[in-house]
Amino acid sequence: MKPGNTHIIRVKKRGGHGHGGGHGGSWKIAYADFMTAMMAFFLVMWLISISSPQELTQIAEYFRTPLKTAINPGTKTGDATNPIPGGGKDIIYKEGDTLPDPDSMQDQQGQDDAGRFEKLKQDLEQAILKDPRLNELKPHLLIDTTDDGLRIQIVDSANRPMFMVGSTHVEPYMRDILRAIAPILNDVPNRISISGHTDDLPYANGGNYSNWELSAERANASRRELVRGGMSENKILRVVGMASSIHLDKNDGLAPVNRRISIIVLNETEMENILHEYEGAVPVTDIQQLKQLPPRSETPEPPEIPPEAVPEPVTPDQTPPQNSAAAADTTQ
Repeated sequence: MKPGNTHIIRVKKRGGHGHGGGHGGSWKIAYADFMTAMMAFFLVMWLISISSPQELTQIAEYFRTPLKTAINPGTKTGDATNPIPGGGKDIIYKEGDTLPDPDSMQDQQGQDDAGRFEKLKQDLEQAILKDPRLNELKPHLLIDTTDDGLRIQIVDSANRPMFMVGSTHVEPYMRDILRAIAPILNDVPNRISISGHTDDLPYANGGNYSNWELSAERANASRRELVRGGMSENKILRVVGMASSIHLDKNDGLAPVNRRISIIVLNETEMENILHEYEGAVPVTDIQQLKQLPPRSETPEPPEIPPEAVPEPVTPDQTPPQNSAAAADTTQ
């Protein structure tokens, strides 16, 4: 065969008409779409089951956002300042610190104090019941809640005073009460105030010592017994004497219950009020000026005033001198 007579032979193969058409790949694509949709469905169901109600609300608000609003130029949906809920946080947006709400803080402090005082009251009552000595003295203990905090009052009775009459000497049963409640009061973070009270009977000796001094010294004697019982010295914020200015028995100023020691476990608000009351007594500028004052110089003594000259008395032997004219008349 000559080179010039070469021919290219093409062979065409046609598929058979058997069952091959039913085994194509189109159904696999549909099945893959179905599985993807099912996976997305179960993923959404799982996210809903683990999300909180607040998060679900935010997600719902996000999908309710109109498309026109979402793609509107200006403030984007990803900006943290976007009023539409569900927007992400803008990394270039800086937020300043916000001050806590004072009212909410006071409400929280009040709730904390209320729970703490309720537990403290229960602990005190349990301690009284467990100790036979304190259980016998239970009528002398009055525990209640006031606007200032939890108040514990130790009162006198007609036949059992807490102090010797007209004295600051603590009786043994009063000492037992104070030393028993000291560790319990020391367990709470709140500080305490101690006040002494007397009845209307004036102090016997009178003079420069009155019921004011007596009530203050009795309050201070109670403070010493609490410290000896295990309470920290720093727990005490105030010790005052009230004399007979506040009666427990309003109808009888001489009633024994008016002679008492009042211990108040102060709440947060009252502690701040007391601290601000005394801290604001002198302005800071005045304190700085007081520090800069020069030291006190010695007061110069007043000059001595010379005594007035007193004429010497004339004795009978001495005659006053006479002038020359008088002498001439005499001789004449």
